[in-house]
Amino acid sequence: MSRFLLPLAVFALLVAVLAMGIRHAPEKGVIPSPLIGRPAPQFALPDLADAAHIVDSHSLAGHWYLFNVWGTWCVECRAEHDTLLEVRKAGVVPLVGLDWKDNDSDAREWLEQLGDPYQVVAVDHNGRAAIDWGVYGAPETFLVNPQGIVVYKYVGPLTHDVWTHDILPLVPGHPVAGS
Repeated sequence: MSRFLLPLAVFALLVAVLAMGIRHAPEKGVIPSPLIGRPAPQFALPDLADAAHIVDSHSLAGHWYLFNVWGTWCVECRAEHDTLLEVRKAGVVPLVGLDWKDNDSDAREWLEQLGDPYQVVAVDHNGRAAIDWGVYGAPETFLVNPQGIVVYKYVGPLTHDVWTHDILPLVPGHPVAGS
């Protein structure tokens, strides 16, 4: 019986140390992105509204924009949709969508029913562009500056608080909404 006590005690100590580390971590729940401070990935993808038109990163250069990865299959994408409509209404930065591994007709129907917050939606059928952006899962949102540098990444459904307290203060010349 005593031969099991030492491994059990070591395991319990390890669990306790890890639990304390997680509890006291300053940024628990935050997944750091290697893209922060680096150029946004280059892409050229079909436009959801018109597959003959190409949405590319070069056309976005010179402007701030939010890059939002979503899909109709994503439950949390529906949860953030009202906030995305709020972002569009604010008119501070254009919202560029990346419809990830989705059916085009489902995506168009979704936007017709719920409202279209996007300036443009690029279609990523095979998921390659999302991989280049380091996407873990939808929804994810990136703020890109006019120089094409990713300055912020948010994983999960965008909320009013994240929009007003975390993103807006990063865009020069735009007061924080609600202050």
